[in-house]
Amino acid sequence: MILINLLPHREAARKRRRDFFNVSLGLSVILGVLIAGAIYGWYQAAISEQVSTNTALETEIKKLESQIKDISTLEAEIAALRARQQAVEDLQSDRNLPVHLLTEIVNQLPDGVYVARMVQVDQLVTINGVAQSNERVSELLRNLSSNTPWFSKPELVEIVAGTVALTPRDQRRVANFTIRVRLVRASEAAKAAKSAAEASAPLGTASIPVAAASAAVKK
Repeated sequence: MILINLLPHREAARKRRRDFFNVSLGLSVILGVLIAGAIYGWYQAAISEQVSTNTALETEIKKLESQIKDISTLEAEIAALRARQQAVEDLQSDRNLPVHLLTEIVNQLPDGVYVARMVQVDQLVTINGVAQSNERVSELLRNLSSNTPWFSKPELVEIVAGTVALTPRDQRRVANFTIRVRLVRASEAAKAAKSAAEASAPLGTASIPVAAASAAVKK
């Protein structure tokens, strides 16, 4: 017996292929959505983590800025306290400055020079005097510049020729001078004396003159 299939098998096969394509397409769409959702979720988690990290960093930065401000305030207070301490030490050491001023002036005056007037304003001392010659004034300037740690930057303001009557018949030519010099504080004088002693003394015996110079300055 011969069987003849009269059904539209080609349409059925085409329908099966179409259904398979539609199912594959739907599955691909679903898979794509799942992958896109996973990627989106991963990015959102990374963004959230980064936002949390940034927030924590901003909080720590604010704390550090507050600490830096506190440190700056403390440094300013420490500097002010040091300035006050230095001012007190300078006041204590400056109590003996008039004594050192008079002593050093007497020690550094060369023969043939005498002081007529002396004025001190802060640390600036103006000396008016009379000398036998200009060379005596130059010698006094050298002494004030290099022979004592208590004076610095001596400056000849003026020198004027004049005469002095020793007797009615004996008149001498003299030089009237004005010198301005800076009086050094005790702490600065101690440093200058120490440096000078270290520079002039031998290496093995430098400590003895340094100690002596420092003790002389403190007195």
